Amino acid sequence: MSAKLQLDNVTIQFGGLRAVGDLTFAVNPGELIGLIGPNGAGKTTVFNLITGVYKPTAGRISFNGVSVPGHRPHQITRLGIARTFQNIRLFGSLSVFDNVRTAMMMHLQHGIAHALARGAAYHDEEASIASDVLDLLDIFGLRGEADTPCKSMSYGDQRRLEIVRALATKPKLLLLDEPAAGMNPTEKEELMKLIQFIKDKFQISVLLVEHDMKVVMGICQRIVVLEYGEKIAEGSPDEIQKNPEVIEAYLGTEASGS
Repeated sequence: MSAKLQLDNVTIQFGGLRAVGDLTFAVNPGELIGLIGPNGAGKTTVFNLITGVYKPTAGRISFNGVSVPGHRPHQITRLGIARTFQNIRLFGSLSVFDNVRTAMMMHLQHGIAHALARGAAYHDEEASIASDVLDLLDIFGLRGEADTPCKSMSYGDQRRLEIVRALATKPKLLLLDEPAAGMNPTEKEELMKLIQFIKDKFQISVLLVEHDMKVVMGICQRIVVLEYGEKIAEGSPDEIQKNPEVIEAYLGTEASGS
């Protein structure tokens, strides 16, 4: 099986600080992979490397065989990689519908001249996008809130909407950066079901950064562990929970016995 995403000896240096060093791992088609480690381990930096925010100092990143470094973030999104963020980045004053619609606009087939002319083809395309937005909101139980300003939604629903907006770009790989942050236990249980549903429904790969070990161990098929930007372990949830180096660096003795 050829990897969907492949990182080979990826390193990024900020002055004298090596934030990520010689990192190698892959995400295969349809896999749900966890990326964990203590605060400052380099997890979000890895996401920024994959999505073109940073360019690696050394090493290779490829997606579907295409080299990622050198592409701008919007070009990488077009390749099929979407992400969410630690801090919710929705357009607060826009409706739920318009937040998702903005993401779908990247799939427009025509340019600004087409929009200015506002001919039949323009209206057909707009109608198609609106229909696709409503279909997506239906799937996630948000159609009834289509006209609601997203800043008026609960925290958990805003997190869910951010994931829906990422899916509106039609990705083949979804990067989730601490989606359970700030959620209560019930919301976390719902989130676990949602992520598994997304992977199966949309037939995509998922790379998850998360500190809540119940979420990570409960849904991930494989886990990569970072410490100070270096990979210290990789394996199944059971293998990671029993790994002495991981226990010492991150999980702690209590987690190892759970």
